[in-house]
Amino acid sequence: MTGFLRRHWLLLVLLAGGITLRVLVWLAYEPALLYIDSFRYLNNLDALRPTDLNPLGYTVVLKVLFAFGGLAFVQAIQHVLGVLLAVSLYALTLRYTSRRWIGALVAAPVLLDAYQLQIEALIMSEVWFQALLVGVLWALLGRAGHSEPSWWRAGLAGVLIGLAVITRTIGFTLVVPMVAYLVLAGGAWRSKAGWKRIGVRGAAGLLGVAAVLFPYSAYFYSQAGHWGLTGATGNVLYGRAASIADCSELPRNDAGLQLFCPDEPIEARQGIDYYTHVVYGNPEWPPQGLPDARSKEQLANQFAKEVFLNQPFDFTGSILRDFAKNFDPVKRTHHNDVPVERWHFQLTYPYYDIGDATVEEYNATTYAYDGVLPRADSGLTAFLRGYQLGGGYTWGPLLAVFGLLGLLASAGVGRARRSGLRGAALLATGSGLIILLGAASFEFSWRYQLPALVLLPLGGALGLAAIIGARGDSTGAAKGRRPTLDDYPDDIDAEAVADFRQRYGNSPLTPLVVVIAAYNEAKGIGAVLRGMPTHCGDLPVSTLVVVDGATDNTAEVAGEAGAYVCVAKRNRGQGAALRLGYHLATECGARYIVTTDADGQYDNNEMPMLVKPLLDDTADFVTGSRRLGSYEHDSAVRWLGVRVFAWLASLLTLRKITDTSFGFRAMKAELATSVTLREPQYQSSELLLGVMARGARVLEVPMSMRLRNNGTSKKGRSLKYGANYARVMTGTWLREYVLRGGKRAGRAVRTS
Repeated sequence: MTGFLRRHWLLLVLLAGGITLRVLVWLAYEPALLYIDSFRYLNNLDALRPTDLNPLGYTVVLKVLFAFGGLAFVQAIQHVLGVLLAVSLYALTLRYTSRRWIGALVAAPVLLDAYQLQIEALIMSEVWFQALLVGVLWALLGRAGHSEPSWWRAGLAGVLIGLAVITRTIGFTLVVPMVAYLVLAGGAWRSKAGWKRIGVRGAAGLLGVAAVLFPYSAYFYSQAGHWGLTGATGNVLYGRAASIADCSELPRNDAGLQLFCPDEPIEARQGIDYYTHVVYGNPEWPPQGLPDARSKEQLANQFAKEVFLNQPFDFTGSILRDFAKNFDPVKRTHHNDVPVERWHFQLTYPYYDIGDATVEEYNATTYAYDGVLPRADSGLTAFLRGYQLGGGYTWGPLLAVFGLLGLLASAGVGRARRSGLRGAALLATGSGLIILLGAASFEFSWRYQLPALVLLPLGGALGLAAIIGARGDSTGAAKGRRPTLDDYPDDIDAEAVADFRQRYGNSPLTPLVVVIAAYNEAKGIGAVLRGMPTHCGDLPVSTLVVVDGATDNTAEVAGEAGAYVCVAKRNRGQGAALRLGYHLATECGARYIVTTDADGQYDNNEMPMLVKPLLDDTADFVTGSRRLGSYEHDSAVRWLGVRVFAWLASLLTLRKITDTSFGFRAMKAELATSVTLREPQYQSSELLLGVMARGARVLEVPMSMRLRNNGTSKKGRSLKYGANYARVMTGTWLREYVLRGGKRAGRAVRTS
């Protein structure tokens, strides 16, 4: 449990903030906030008319929830759902990258955005629509490590998109990114056989959508006499067209279209919301009646079509301008737009205009469901409003950056081409952008931005991970480079230590302990252990072998050879095993620690040369040097690398170092456990620079080094190993010397 808290501390901090804010919102407005649309949902609970302005998805959800509680209960459930969405996005992100801070970055907007909090408090469909969007992402992306989604996952995604459509019809736009992802995922489109798989999963996805929308539309037909999904007619498209229409471009002999064109000059026109609801939404408009047999809806649709055909650039430009508003740095009301004030926390309980008896209708509704009248806590509302207006929301340019990162990764920029994340970034980013664009096609409102909070940050995070190569799998073992280690002890460390103590007791080791990290070294470790000296000077020697998730019988061989054995259940790398060994040896009584390898490359008879300076208290850390002694090598690149990295370390620390990666070392136990060790691999330079930054007395002594006595090196290709070694060395220098102010000009490294 402690390891879990340490690994996910940043998410837990965000969760604490997000949950606290939601509790304050729930207490601030009783029993819940009601908007104009809320009454449409509530008034349709019994009849379940599909022909109303809003589709039935959220109405059905409310009908179920009201079986358990009232409006306050619904608000609470929606707040809980908001928290679960954030956790779900965090978990999904960590399936594709081992960087937990990236996952926290994805979760933060949903947890802390004040507009998100306000919409959760409203009896509105937004948070349920967001949940379905996240469900689509999990259906298609939840199986990390598999480049292509299966047909049944595609079908499930289609079903969820269908449910999203009957919750908010803008969900229909998700079909486009879903199909694009199903075509591009895994690169199957490059082969003829791949297109067959694409066809199967594409058909499954579309059938999933149809499995929801066809019966829903059939129900609509049974009620309305024609096919459809919602009672929303051409009113919004009419509003868009009316705000920009040049009446002179319309057919002059068509009295109906001329009637629908506003009398005001274009520069004096009202906004889309006005023409949509005040004009077209007025059942008595037009007051003079319709001039021919065409219905009001038919004329509105034809009017919008004519405006688009006659003024395509004006029409498209107005949509793109509204789309761009989503990325403004400040949430403000643009000219003729839906007032942003509607989505602000109000100091008193807000009553939105729903007719002549607005207050009475609000009071009757809240009393019917919860037995209380609407009320607001002035102290809490003042705090929430201050938080919101003081910047407690997702900055528009940040959403733009997320979108840009997702698009760049989709295009294969940087390391994204071979990352395996291009399709995932495209799905999340494309879904977010197309929903924003689709909503802007009708009208702009800041609440229409909220679906992007669960899509664009994820797309940007996946894009960032793809571009910089920060991918990892769900177990934490990264493909290529392992993730950095958590603080000691993590869950694996704690389990290994508990198992060790159960078998050996609390203090079985001598003051001098040799620590060996071993992974699948059963063939060679026995000879190394049998050649281990039993004493070094007057001190008896204990040998502690830390088995790093081996799949062979390394542990059994080491135990039979007389070593103490600590078994880590999962392979994490030599650095993780050595760090565990340092701490365990120290906890079990060691004052001095020696490290050597399990492959027989070092001469254990040279151990007294390492330990003597520690016993004489002339050094705190003693490392062998092959360049001062002698060594065999089978790689010219590694021969050169030893010299290059020694030069780099000398340059960074301003101390002469001849060998940074020699594994035969001795150190005081308290020093080994005081150094920050994060690297599962390439850890030798991290330890060396770490002890030097603490001002320790470091001594290099000449040592010999042989080729391995069996098997092959686990360090991988020389060039790749060298690049990662350089990364760790420079990263450690930045952390220890620049950020922590290490002793860059401290004691010199001595040689003997």
